[in-house]
Amino acid sequence: MLQQLNSGVLYLICGAIILFVAAVCVVFLVRAYRAGKALGMDEAVLKKTITASASFSVLPSIGILLGVIALSGSLGVPWPWLRLSVIGALHYETQVAEAAAEQVGMTSLDASQMTAGGFSTIALLMSICIMWGMVLSIFFNRKYAGRQTVQRSGPGFGDQAMDAMFIGLVSVYLGSYIGEFVSGKGIFHFTGSWTSLAVAAIAAAAMAVFQYFIEHKKQKWLESFTIAGSMLIGMIGAVLIGR
Repeated sequence: MLQQLNSGVLYLICGAIILFVAAVCVVFLVRAYRAGKALGMDEAVLKKTITASASFSVLPSIGILLGVIALSGSLGVPWPWLRLSVIGALHYETQVAEAAAEQVGMTSLDASQMTAGGFSTIALLMSICIMWGMVLSIFFNRKYAGRQTVQRSGPGFGDQAMDAMFIGLVSVYLGSYIGEFVSGKGIFHFTGSWTSLAVAAIAAAAMAVFQYFIEHKKQKWLESFTIAGSMLIGMIGAVLIGR
C-alpha cells in the first residue's frame, strides 16, 4: 500500500496543487510590490522586506519538513507534503490522522495496516476538518479584525482561548502518555511504556532552554528555531531511549 501512496500519479496530483498555490503566492507578491511602489515606498526597503520574509519563512519550515518525514512512513510522501505545504499544522495533521486511523479499525497509524479505504477516510477527514478556518473567515474575519484594532489593557479573548486550547491539548497528550505507562490491573502498576513521557519531558526541557535564551539573553533570532529544535531534540531522545 505504501508503494501506491508514493506513486507517480499522487506526486503529479499533489505537486500540481502545490505549484498552483505557489503561483498564487507569486502573483500576490508581485501585486504587493507594485502597490508598495505606488504608495511611494523605497524600493530598497521593499526588497529588504522580501528577503527578510523569505528567510524567516524558510527557518520555521524545518518543523514542517519533520512532519512530512514523520507522516511519510504511513501515508506516503505526496499527501503529507500537500497537507503541510498548502494549509495545515503539524500537531493537527498527526492528531487527526491517528484519530481517523483508530476509527477505521487500525491499532495505530501504521503503513502495514493501511488500506485504500482507510487512507481515503484519513485523507478526507484531514481535509474537511481544516477547511472551517477558511470558511468562517469569509463570514466573520472582517468583524473579528475590527475588534482586534481596539486597544485593550490586557490580553484579548482570542489570546486567552488559544492559551486554554493549547494547555488542554497538551494535557490530553500527557494523559494518554500516562495511560500508556500505567498499565495492568489495579493502580500504580507502572509496567507500560514510559518512552512517550520521557520524550515529552525532553522536548519540554529543550523548549524551556530556548525560551530562557530568548527572554533572558535577548536572543530573539532563536524564536524561529524553538519548535523545530525542540522536535529534533525530542526525536533524538526517542531514538536514544529506543536503543
